[in-house]
Amino acid sequence: MSEGSVLSHVDPKGGVHMVDVSEKPSSIRTAVATGSVRVGSEAFRLVQEGEVRKGDVLGISQVAGIMGAKQTSKLIPLCHDVSLKGIDVEFNLNEPESSIEIRAYAKSVGPTGVEMEALTAVSIAALTVYDMLKSVSKDIEISGIHLLAKTGGQSGDYLKSEN
Repeated sequence: MSEGSVLSHVDPKGGVHMVDVSEKPSSIRTAVATGSVRVGSEAFRLVQEGEVRKGDVLGISQVAGIMGAKQTSKLIPLCHDVSLKGIDVEFNLNEPESSIEIRAYAKSVGPTGVEMEALTAVSIAALTVYDMLKSVSKDIEISGIHLLAKTGGQSGDYLKSEN
């Protein structure tokens, strides 16, 4: 940690607290997160052909991601309860990698960002893909969950560099 850094969730005595955002101005906040689930060729084929016995893997995982985003403050201890105005979860089937790429977009208007909501949506959608395919393959790997972009707030906009 750099010399000028201050931990926003730790008080001077070392106790933990939720940051007070009541004085921060409301603004439009957005965030985009992504991640990947490598499922293997057989599981990938079943998803692609809609033949997974448990049902529609992508449809159920999409709903799970949206529901997860709405529950972020209950899952992450110091997150604020954010009033989401929109949450989208999308999938891209990557056949050469036998993977399912997940992207989540979150939007709110308020005093705090929605990065955690977008990341939670991707995480829960990925875990749901895993759950729905675990009977087909034990060799499933969730990876690369990260923030791609965010807008709004005091820290300004962010766009992940391509390195």
